[in-house]
Amino acid sequence: MTHPPPLSRDRLLQLVERMKSSRVVVIGDIILDRYLHGDTERLSPEAPVPVVTVRERSARLGGAANVAANVASMGASCLLVGTVGDDADGAAIRQELVVARLDGRHVVTVAGRPTTAKTRIIARAQQIVRIDEEVDALLDGPDLERLIRSAGDALADADALLLEDYNKGALAPRLIGEVMTVARRRGIPVVVDPKYRQFFAYAGATVFKPNRRELESALGAAMDLQNRNALPEVLARLKVDNLLVTLGAQGMLLVTKDGGSLRIPSIARRVFDVSGAGDTVTAWLGTALAAGASLAEAAQLANYAAGVEVGKPGVATVSPEEVLAVHEERFDQLGRLRRGGVI
Repeated sequence: MTHPPPLSRDRLLQLVERMKSSRVVVIGDIILDRYLHGDTERLSPEAPVPVVTVRERSARLGGAANVAANVASMGASCLLVGTVGDDADGAAIRQELVVARLDGRHVVTVAGRPTTAKTRIIARAQQIVRIDEEVDALLDGPDLERLIRSAGDALADADALLLEDYNKGALAPRLIGEVMTVARRRGIPVVVDPKYRQFFAYAGATVFKPNRRELESALGAAMDLQNRNALPEVLARLKVDNLLVTLGAQGMLLVTKDGGSLRIPSIARRVFDVSGAGDTVTAWLGTALAAGASLAEAAQLANYAAGVEVGKPGVATVSPEEVLAVHEERFDQLGRLRRGGVI
């Protein structure tokens, strides 16, 4: 198992510039991430739980919408496809899309189905509880037909397709099959961030990007990352071209269809909040591939971006300038180690 050669500064700048002219389509579960920040000084007399006095409220794009926001933050053109409800949270999503300069015309409003929302209550920088509001049944009937049409329209001139599955029902099997067929016909890369329910529904994906827990749960066994012979078998079982397993503090493992494997160590300097890190990886990986990056180059860029994102509170976007700063810092570190005879 090898480590990829580091990207040169010139190559990174070239890719970042190309990414700005890329056209990326993100399809998946749109989520409203809501945050209530406050103070807690006492326990409730009604139950042994803290009483939080809310001082600040905020809302952010989550799920597939966070992936799209990250794509847009790179300067790329991004079309988001998914659903929201005809409710206040759906209106909040559409407002946040405007703020993020994202086109919401392919986001379908589904009457009677609530917008998926996650509310986190935070006191003294500690999450006290998370409240989820959702209907996670797979979309069907006329609503699914509308979503399939929106997806087809969005993919007309796309350079990459990103599928963000949070098991909230937008990525029904028929939709997956339709958009994968279009992507294969057009020869564009497909990056999939899967969840458990439809783990094996993404045959033909260019890059399949689970975390280790998701992969082991779906395969029904622990995965020996050091066993090179076992890794191609995983690819064959999933029927995907390449596998990128995110490993948290241990970085990432890229397994390619030619039998190769690359270990990409984490570069996170400080882990404040891991929320949204997977979305960031999906966005940077897919947009880099759209810009012509190799798999190893795209994975390195995504790793840089994830290292920045986990240092921010809540779900957040990462800019090219932040990625470039991390790259410069890494090269400075390598230079000091070489001069000191460490490497």
